[in-house]
Amino acid sequence: MARMPRYAVGDTIVLKDGLVRTEEARRTCKIAVVLPSDGSRPQYRVRFETENFDRRILESDIDVNQSVSPTPRVDADADIQGGSWLKTSSIRVRK
Repeated sequence: MARMPRYAVGDTIVLKDGLVRTEEARRTCKIAVVLPSDGSRPQYRVRFETENFDRRILESDIDVNQSVSPTPRVDADADIQGGSWLKTSSIRVRK
């Protein structure tokens, strides 16, 4: 089963050493798009400030210890107080 992405669009992340460059400042990029999972691993499209193109990375390429903590996820179901506004038992269908 695919995991939910840990990061969101706009989050600043640091890639693991050796993937792109060696200096930490040059490994820092922003998430431009959250891509569909490739099976079990979330993937992202990221952009470095000094580049005019995007790169595709996997979540396993991110150095979680040096990256900014991910944007807190707001679960849509958690916003609903007292259940759904749609009551399926009150729907009437003509026969």
